[in-house]
Amino acid sequence: MGVLLALCTCPDSEFADAIATDLVEQQLAACVNILPGLTSVYRWEGKIERDAEVLLLIKTTEQQIETLTTRVHELHPYDLPEIIAVPVTRGLPQYLEWVSTCASHDK
Repeated sequence: MGVLLALCTCPDSEFADAIATDLVEQQLAACVNILPGLTSVYRWEGKIERDAEVLLLIKTTEQQIETLTTRVHELHPYDLPEIIAVPVTRGLPQYLEWVSTCASHDK
C-alpha cells in the first residue's frame, strides 16, 4: 500500500484543526501537520487574489485518498478547495508502515 502526502490549504486555524482532527479520527490519515503563516497568491474568477491561509500536510495512503478527498470537500468552506496528493517514494520504513497501519479501516 503506497503512502501519499496530501496538501490542503484552509482559510484559518479553526477550519484546519477541525479537518485535521476529523481525518485522523476517521482513520483517513495517520497524521496531519498544521502549518500557519502561509500566503497564497492565485487567480480566481479572473482576478489575482492574495490570502493568508493555513496548510495541512496530510499523511495517508492510496487506499484512503478518494474517501479522504471526499471528506475534506464536505468539511471545507471553499467552493474549490486545494486537495492534491503526491506519492512518498522514500522514508523510514517503520514510519511508512505506521502511516499504512493508522490510515486503514482494516484494524
